Amino acid sequence: MVLPTNLKHVATAKELTELINSKENVMVCAGRMGPMCLPVYDIMKSLEESGKYDHVEFRDMLFDSPESGIIRSLPECRGFMGLPFTVYYKNGKVAKATSSIQNMDMVTTILDAEFSK
Repeated sequence: MVLPTNLKHVATAKELTELINSKENVMVCAGRMGPMCLPVYDIMKSLEESGKYDHVEFRDMLFDSPESGIIRSLPECRGFMGLPFTVYYKNGKVAKATSSIQNMDMVTTILDAEFSK
């Protein structure tokens, strides 16, 4: 099962592992179709379409799927209370993780700091 967003989806833990091991920069937002998650998906789609972040892979993942346990169980996400869980992977490792709603400035600050060209 996948989220009905305009983003490319990650449906399985295996797919996520393959993605983060094959691409240098990956941003994955694990969430639901709720009020805290929708703005983050919109920001990701806007950034993907802008062309400024062509070096970043933007994906969503259904938070409630057993497969997203790969994100929910990360040490970096241990204290998170709100959705979505957004994880930024650099060369297969977690570079940054955030939870709850984010705005464009928060996302681009992380992207620029962690994934600069």
